[in-house]
Amino acid sequence: MNKYVYNFAEGNKSMKKTLGGKGANLAEMTNIGLSVPAGFTITTEACNQYFKDDNAINSAIRSQIDEAVSQLELQVEKSFGGSPCLLVSVRSGSVISMPGMMDTILNLGLNDENVKDLGERTGSMRFSLDCYRRFIQMYSNVVLEIPMYHFESILVDTKERDGLQSDQELSVDHLHAIIQEYKRLVLRETGRQFEQSPKEQMYAAIEAVFRSWNNERAKIYRRINSISDKLGTAVNVQMMVFGNLSDASGTGVLFTRNPSTGENVLYGEYLMNAQGEDVVAGIRTPKPIQSLQEQNPAVYDELVDSAQLLENHYSDMQDIEFTIENGKFYLLQTRNGKRSAAAAVKIAVDFVNAGIIKKVDAIKNFDANQIDQLLHPEFDKEKLAAAKELTIGLPASPGAATGQLFFDAKSAEKAREEGKQVILVRMETSPEDISGMISSNGVLTARGGMTSHAAVVARGMGKCCISGCIDLEIEEENRIMRIGDLELKEGDFISLDGRTGKVYLGQMETTSSSISEDFIQLMAWSDEFSKLTIMANADTPFDASRAKGFGAKGIGLCRTEHMFFEGNRITDMREMIMADTEKGRKIALEKLYPYQKDDFKAIFKIMETYPVNIRLLDPPLHEFLPKGKEEIQEMAKALGMAFEQIEKVVEDLHEVNPMMGLRGCRLGLTYPEIYEMQTKAIINAALEAKREEGFVPTPEIMIPLVGNELELAKLRTLVERLVAELDPDQELGHVKIGTMIEVPRACVVADKIAEYADYFSFGTNDLTQMTMGFSRDDAGVFIRRYREKGILDYDPFQKLDQEGVGALMRMAIEKGKQGNASLKIGICGEQAGDTESLRFINTLGLDYASCSPFRIPKARFAAGQAGALQAESQANAVFTKE
Repeated sequence: MNKYVYNFAEGNKSMKKTLGGKGANLAEMTNIGLSVPAGFTITTEACNQYFKDDNAINSAIRSQIDEAVSQLELQVEKSFGGSPCLLVSVRSGSVISMPGMMDTILNLGLNDENVKDLGERTGSMRFSLDCYRRFIQMYSNVVLEIPMYHFESILVDTKERDGLQSDQELSVDHLHAIIQEYKRLVLRETGRQFEQSPKEQMYAAIEAVFRSWNNERAKIYRRINSISDKLGTAVNVQMMVFGNLSDASGTGVLFTRNPSTGENVLYGEYLMNAQGEDVVAGIRTPKPIQSLQEQNPAVYDELVDSAQLLENHYSDMQDIEFTIENGKFYLLQTRNGKRSAAAAVKIAVDFVNAGIIKKVDAIKNFDANQIDQLLHPEFDKEKLAAAKELTIGLPASPGAATGQLFFDAKSAEKAREEGKQVILVRMETSPEDISGMISSNGVLTARGGMTSHAAVVARGMGKCCISGCIDLEIEEENRIMRIGDLELKEGDFISLDGRTGKVYLGQMETTSSSISEDFIQLMAWSDEFSKLTIMANADTPFDASRAKGFGAKGIGLCRTEHMFFEGNRITDMREMIMADTEKGRKIALEKLYPYQKDDFKAIFKIMETYPVNIRLLDPPLHEFLPKGKEEIQEMAKALGMAFEQIEKVVEDLHEVNPMMGLRGCRLGLTYPEIYEMQTKAIINAALEAKREEGFVPTPEIMIPLVGNELELAKLRTLVERLVAELDPDQELGHVKIGTMIEVPRACVVADKIAEYADYFSFGTNDLTQMTMGFSRDDAGVFIRRYREKGILDYDPFQKLDQEGVGALMRMAIEKGKQGNASLKIGICGEQAGDTESLRFINTLGLDYASCSPFRIPKARFAAGQAGALQAESQANAVFTKE
């Protein structure tokens, strides 16, 4: 029979897939002797079985849960539903950390009878009633799905009526009254009395946690973090320890290093006389962890020792939750801590330099997606000095963000869809705000500390966040924010500096971010493991310069069509299209020639001896023509032509499916004079750059959209003839001529095409379109719906479709090498900047990958990571064989 339930002593940290991250780490901490409250974990397999059984826990799983409860009762000498009463927490625990996305219930097991027993046993009826109040509120929200604001309204009304400032001031009488109102609310909303059976409470809570795997916020989080929907969540049932028992009790969250900067100092917060949700929800403003040293030195020392032990044990920065019950210290959770990109880099380099991990581990375990965050802009220092500072909060997540104020997730989503820059402002965020946080440039909250929900989630997303901004008065219903006498409404602009916690009025200009020495070091280490040369998709000298600065070793795709839209160039291009004779086209092309040559020369000078792969004109000609009546009139005036004449050409060039029309090599075969001009511009630009600078440029000429070897054969002959005429002494050496593989047929007949190609470059954007039958320009809506329905796990234009497009690539590589053993092979689609795609590409044995300039650092690192993982896999295979 399958084992669905493990007590903590039976597991270990290697069992994440089965026990979830939280359960595996609770087991590990138990087994290395740390102070962990006893409990058990219900596996991810049980969760998936629950969904298979039509949202029901079957008898086999129930039997194992009942047995685990009995064992827990014996272990802690308490009774679940009896006296002394055993209370438990029921928490989710996914395989991959999803902080705040799923549900938790504390104090489970309380009812009208044992609440009295708990009060008598602890000597505090106020404490017992406070636990019951919290339990009813959490259980009713999570299990019964009664909106939390109903309970918050009752709590707030009670405090306001009697002039109370905090929950701690609630008396026994207040709590009795609140509990009765809560129970009446449950009866009114559900038609049933609040559940009194601890056993039924537990099963209902377990089912609710299973269901929370598929709540909207969890699905959104998985989608943006590329986490599979098939993993399921484990459930951890653990004996309660109480941070709200007395003033000698408390709860807190601790990072073993600063998660914003990576500095090697303890970074955390705690609250005395509180439960864990009080800290992360931002209901009360917590104290910095260092204050605990003065308040309780013995507990602080135990916390420091445990933190150091766990960081060394896991060889990573840890995020720790702890509780103090009447002076006794307990660990409730440890996990690898979410951190900013800058902190991740510093921690990785520090750990290698300290000998805690090896370079290969630093590269292998680093999240390549965080590299993008390091390139985000910062505020211009001069503009910052002149800006109006409104207030200051806690710098919870670094970065610079400017945008318009919006006060709820839906408004933020809608504004982003309309193209607006968004700052989400909340009293405090909750997991329901996840979609609004995704849509925002930055997040600002009035409550909460450095480990609040807003702070942790924003850091994980790489979003700027300022929390605990106590000067803010926020009227979320009226969509107003006040700071002193200043009132700001929805749509007003503010700017957030996540490094300092300062909030500024209005929009702020930004500058490029600075790159640290640690980042340079980490990238150098990754390059040591890389088997792929990372190149750039760059169409202008500016892009080429930026790409080289990011470490590109050449240009894998220069799209010449992007050079024709600037200034007078578009007019000359349109003149060429309007010409009805070859002679007329050549006259217009001669006007375009200097532009092309000068651009190419500037790019060659920037890239020096690195290869520059230039794709000859690819798009259909109608893309260069105006569409509206006013634009046609302007063109007619510029060219001195009749409106009707231009309108007719626009109509004649219209294609029902231009993706598969007169474009690419078909254009070159139909109007060879276009490719002749471009080849001439490329070769003469390279020769001039060589003579002016003294080095030999490396031009490569790419013929696009080939699906038949004769297309490439004919156009190669044309290009070779011109190269021989322009460079008779071969000053440039052998100029490579290749093709872009983007038509499925080209993959099937790649051996024939390779006979005429020096290299293949996979254009995976178009290859994905033609293979899957999806238009990348029109497919956004149904791709999103396909992902929601589980048909697709990802956008295939962002991440390579390995089963379909990847299989065609593998076929083309094998066949291409058969046709030409020296064939160079690369990829230039945007998927080349995706981490997972690069790992797959690495297995194909490609020579290079090319992506847009800002994706180069991430691609470089991902290529090194793929090489490191492959090397480790090969080493393990050899070890296993031996």
